Amino acid sequence: MVVLGIDPGLANTGWGVIEERRGECRCRAYGCIRTDCETDLAARLRHIVDELVSVVDRYQPHAAAVEGIYFGANVRSAIPTAHARGAALVACSLAGVDVGEYTPMQIKQAVVGTGAADKRQVTFMVRNLLHLDHDPKPDHAADALACAICHANLWRTAAATSGAYVKEKGNPYA
Repeated sequence: MVVLGIDPGLANTGWGVIEERRGECRCRAYGCIRTDCETDLAARLRHIVDELVSVVDRYQPHAAAVEGIYFGANVRSAIPTAHARGAALVACSLAGVDVGEYTPMQIKQAVVGTGAADKRQVTFMVRNLLHLDHDPKPDHAADALACAICHANLWRTAAATSGAYVKEKGNPYA
């Protein structure tokens, strides 16, 4: 299964493509889409859509995973991120790729084992889980790879249990 992970941001949208096979995840590619703050919003969003559609065309993922928005203390910074997230969802929709959406805490929990992990810990685990000989840079790409790993892990668990746990206990992420 090939998964595209996306860490949305208006200035920097990280993306990462992994392949999961028999419980092992490997990195196929990653990068970061940058937009210029001097450019108008519509053009920046179009650039994100175009670049992500190009990534989907090149790597043909079976699914995509997009990180949700953490509103925290600064709601003003969440609004541009929400725009970029919308552009990512449109790009996946245009390409016909199903999207899973995960909170930052869910991603950290799936990759590190605790939802309170910091960026350094996430990068360390991404490097190890994907058997890389270097830290993925920039951090936006590492976060996107973590999002893809989260999706692959949850997909594998659901496939192994045939959804039995969710049927019995309910979806804890709903």
